[in-house]
Amino acid sequence: MPIRRIAVLITSFNRREFTLNSLASLLRQRKEERVHFSVFLVDDGSTDGTGEAVRFEFPDVRLLQGDGTLFWNGGMRMAFGAALREPFDAYLFLNDDVILYENALERVIECAQTWLDKGRPAIVVGSMRCPLTGEHSYGGVVRRAKGFQVKFEKVAHDPLASVICDTMNGNCALIPNQIASVVGNIEACFRHQFGDLDYGLRAKRAGFDIVVAPGYIGECLPNSRIGTWRDPSIAFRKRWKHLISLKGVPFKEWLLFTWRHYGWRGAYYIFSPYLKTIVSSLMVRRSMCSLSDSFSPKS
Repeated sequence: MPIRRIAVLITSFNRREFTLNSLASLLRQRKEERVHFSVFLVDDGSTDGTGEAVRFEFPDVRLLQGDGTLFWNGGMRMAFGAALREPFDAYLFLNDDVILYENALERVIECAQTWLDKGRPAIVVGSMRCPLTGEHSYGGVVRRAKGFQVKFEKVAHDPLASVICDTMNGNCALIPNQIASVVGNIEACFRHQFGDLDYGLRAKRAGFDIVVAPGYIGECLPNSRIGTWRDPSIAFRKRWKHLISLKGVPFKEWLLFTWRHYGWRGAYYIFSPYLKTIVSSLMVRRSMCSLSDSFSPKS
């Protein structure tokens, strides 16, 4: 069945310029005349005029209103839920900070259609590059398990061919209706993190393929570690607060993710991010103390 009607799913919170630029890049896309986009954008209680600006510049966008507590997974779940009530051929996850290249979606749709024509519906993930460094930032993800270790690693794209992977970053991913009708919406228990990775892994478990489209399809800045729970240079109390927050690794959500996708290794990983944070903070503190002692003035 040809892909003709696509629901584009976006959520935004106080990123007015990012959102407007991303929508502009979406609407500049080259595509067949018979392909139609319907954009579902959740404005999660923005106070910077995001909703008003979208209404003014892109009046065809279907704007959904959040209350500021949805975060990424909640916002995408709201958009996905609204779109699932209508007969679309595919659903496109799109981050509001992604700038798509001119022919990006043409290539993503072509890749998805190729797999559909084989009788094997596949989620098609678009690889992103950092606009500052040109390096790979987001895209397909592979799950590697060996011994007690489980690693989720980025998949290098191929300039000319699609590459099979295990799951995805949700920055840009096209989900055919044949998959969405089986896997359903994003997991409601996840509020900000894990929802895209979990969705891809559930699709894989249901017997569907996940592939990376050929080449880069857009640009997206990687999230900075500075000032987050991943930054060992900040005070431990502040770092721990970030770690257990919704944008960190909240324990109940991490517990569900590890239980679902780490198998028997889950018991090994349940406390891993918390222990690593404690240990790395102690090591930084110890090294700073040693450095201070080495430069202490002589009496």
